Amino acid sequence: MSRRRVSLRQELPLLVWLVVVWGALWQDFSPGNLLFGALLAVVVARMFYLPPVELSGRFNLLYAIPFALAFLGKVVAASFQVMYLAVVRGPNVTNAVVAVPLRSHQDLMMTATGHVISLIPGSLVVEVDRSTSTLYIHGLNVKNAEDVENLRREVRAIEAGLIRVMGTREELDAVRLEAA
Repeated sequence: MSRRRVSLRQELPLLVWLVVVWGALWQDFSPGNLLFGALLAVVVARMFYLPPVELSGRFNLLYAIPFALAFLGKVVAASFQVMYLAVVRGPNVTNAVVAVPLRSHQDLMMTATGHVISLIPGSLVVEVDRSTSTLYIHGLNVKNAEDVENLRREVRAIEAGLIRVMGTREELDAVRLEAA
């Protein structure tokens, strides 16, 4: 299987990022270290091919700001819930791994949704099935079928928020159609 050649212009952001990470890992931003990091970045990018990330070409700031604020609110609320569960309930907390099929089949949207979910205390993505666009979420304090459905709704609401912020037109239309 031959892969298409990626131009240096397309690959440059990845290479620069790898060099910055190299300097940060070694805590040395001297020209010699960064040059060596650049050589390693080129070798890594050529040997370990990553498919290009396909962007939708849209970013809606009017949805991004409320999404970010709601996310911060969820982080704070979940932090207190986890603290309460740890202090009061202790080891008697019931957990579950829940499969959540997503609307989007874009790698970027699946990754973004998974990261947002994992940053909220009490939930963690344990598996991703790219072929079916399904996230498997470990949820804290999931006791019954109603809690499972609430977790699924929460994950899909986060995905819908991300689609409003940066999804494709087709995904955005599907979210709007669902809401109607």
